[in-house]
Amino acid sequence: MEAKARSLLHIHIAVVLFGLTGLFGRYLELPAVLITLGRVAFASAFLFGYYGLKGVGLRLGTRRDYALALFAGAILAFHWTAFFRTVQVSTVAIAVLTYSTFPLFVTFAEPLLYRERLRARDVAFAFVLFGGVLLIVPEFSAANRATQGVLWGMASSFAYAALSLLNRRLARRYDGGVVALYEQGAAALVLLPALFFVRAPVTAPDLGLLALLGVVFTAVAHALFISG
Repeated sequence: MEAKARSLLHIHIAVVLFGLTGLFGRYLELPAVLITLGRVAFASAFLFGYYGLKGVGLRLGTRRDYALALFAGAILAFHWTAFFRTVQVSTVAIAVLTYSTFPLFVTFAEPLLYRERLRARDVAFAFVLFGGVLLIVPEFSAANRATQGVLWGMASSFAYAALSLLNRRLARRYDGGVVALYEQGAAALVLLPALFFVRAPVTAPDLGLLALLGVVFTAVAHALFISG
């Protein structure tokens, strides 16, 4: 398969898996920050074991790359926490729709960061995306749960746009799974203090769902998206 076609296939599979993660926000009766912590903990543990068994080197080339991966992990922690918060205050549909608007931000940021030409077609699509978001806002009131969901969702989308741009820089030098491992491990470290401030009972079924979310819908999906 042609490299570009294979990359597009990876991205489409990843987006489908990411889109289904909103369902976990409904089935798991846990605070958004704990769902995200469990997600990245299982994801990073799985990737670490996988690459350890394969004997793949996990070292990054420079201190700057380590710092970049740590920063990207912090953004990832916020992105997924905001995403699950969107699900909890509104609906899965609003969470997925607003999350899918991240190309809106990438369209205008990519030419600034990578000196690429801003194309009229991309700008038109960006405005269509923004118009779609406005259509799902019933009223511009902070008291309205749908409006709250859109605001959380757009914050999540903006964070994911920033993460995508950072991943583009890292993915040029490292395997997508290795980048995902560092970012998810960093996200777990950033979120770990939440255990001291947010208390909620975690059942065995919760752990099973978090493991499924972490391995299939996070580790595999994130690695596919970065490599794509």
